[in-house]
Amino acid sequence: MSGRCYEDFEVGATIRHPIGRTVTTTDNIWFTLLTANTNPIHFDAHYAAQTEFGKPLMNSTFTLALVTGLSVADISQYAVNLGWDEVRMPAPVFEGDTIYAQSEILSKRESNSRPHMGLVEIKTIGFKQDGTVVMSYRRTILVYKRGHEPKLPGPMPISS
Repeated sequence: MSGRCYEDFEVGATIRHPIGRTVTTTDNIWFTLLTANTNPIHFDAHYAAQTEFGKPLMNSTFTLALVTGLSVADISQYAVNLGWDEVRMPAPVFEGDTIYAQSEILSKRESNSRPHMGLVEIKTIGFKQDGTVVMSYRRTILVYKRGHEPKLPGPMPISS
């Protein structure tokens, strides 16, 4: 499925997002530099080797962005993100790990101020290839109702 409208969400449903993503050294360094995060545990192997982890950790905000991104096609293609709550990182992520995600629909209600939208609360977990949970959070989104979602352009004609 590519995108859900408000009517498509069922409270209690669990959605396993189908795409996983292996994280790389480049992901970690670029994201850390782009966000001006100066903690050497993300980009200095010598420094990281002296910590309890023994190697560089993936930037936790990269992990948050990745887990959220893995859920977009199923959860928020037609939504506006209102915020994250209860973000937890129970286990570290390292370069070379593959991250997957799944979401549970916790609640939904129609919007009082936007009759063409509804609010949906979701709990998402991110986990490694071995099943270890590395991130969990609750997220609230404002979702378009069917018939009000923005439309993407149709296929463009191919000219020869």
